[in-house]
Amino acid sequence: MNYQFQFEPYQRAFKTPLKTAHGIWKTRTGIILNLTDEKGYIGWGEIAPLSWFGSETLEDAIAFCQQLPSFISIETIFTIPDNLPACQFGFESAFNQLNPNPSVDLSQLHYSGLLPTGKTVLTAWKTLFQQGYHTLKWKIGVDDITEEINIFQQLINQETRFLQETGFLSPSQKIYFRLDANGGLTFEQAQRWLEICDLININQELIEIEFLEQPLSISKFDLMLELCDRYSTPLALDESVANLQQLNSCYQQGWSDIFVIKPAIFGSPKKLKNFCQNNQIDSVFSSVFETDIGQQSALKLASELLLYDRAVGFGINHWFIEY
Repeated sequence: MNYQFQFEPYQRAFKTPLKTAHGIWKTRTGIILNLTDEKGYIGWGEIAPLSWFGSETLEDAIAFCQQLPSFISIETIFTIPDNLPACQFGFESAFNQLNPNPSVDLSQLHYSGLLPTGKTVLTAWKTLFQQGYHTLKWKIGVDDITEEINIFQQLINQETRFLQETGFLSPSQKIYFRLDANGGLTFEQAQRWLEICDLININQELIEIEFLEQPLSISKFDLMLELCDRYSTPLALDESVANLQQLNSCYQQGWSDIFVIKPAIFGSPKKLKNFCQNNQIDSVFSSVFETDIGQQSALKLASELLLYDRAVGFGINHWFIEY
């Protein structure tokens, strides 16, 4: 069967530029595509590259789409090369909409909300908590480590007082924290953060540091394994497992903590499913600030493949001017 193919690039501005260890991000760009079958049914997909994370560039993705004919085959969809992982995701997602598996229930998923960096977090966290987010993510490795630790300790104290004053005293209502360094820490800085995380997890009943995400750069995998052995707070790989080849490599080298998977830039959903179904990994599925089209496809994957009841990292829509 052949499918009629159309695509259109898009831009979405952040309300406030997103600051990470990779730099400052002001605008999300990508491509919305659709496939139309012979009955006139339309399947939608999204190509949302993140080149600094290891995917193709937007320019690469546009060039690939431009060279395709107006009608494409199933073979074309499933033979997109691995150096175009965001394209693989976008085209397979559109195909899967036209050829769906039994309906997936997304209502059982719960979400992690992304907090702003710096002191703004001290006023922003309560809004997200009151909106129902009990898992919160904060980017670190962005500013001076002493300042960041001071802000974080203020944040923990604020939340503890709030939970006590408002009667949120049940362990089932605790706040879970994810600290994401985007590979921006030194080994010594990672140790300092993990010491603080371990102390919080020992001394706090209503706040738990769920994991420290990608503390070191991809090249320092052995040192991250060493950190896993030294500290009780779990670590998560993110940049280190941006695609199937990296995920398999880290798994084969003995990583047994958490894997953060970003479906929209990971590559083929079919290949991701095969890996997760054949290997019992502790995974967290996370956004790359795609639109609702990409999010829905990624969330369907998450609902099928999550082995443990971890929040999905898709609490990000409040970052955009229009959503």
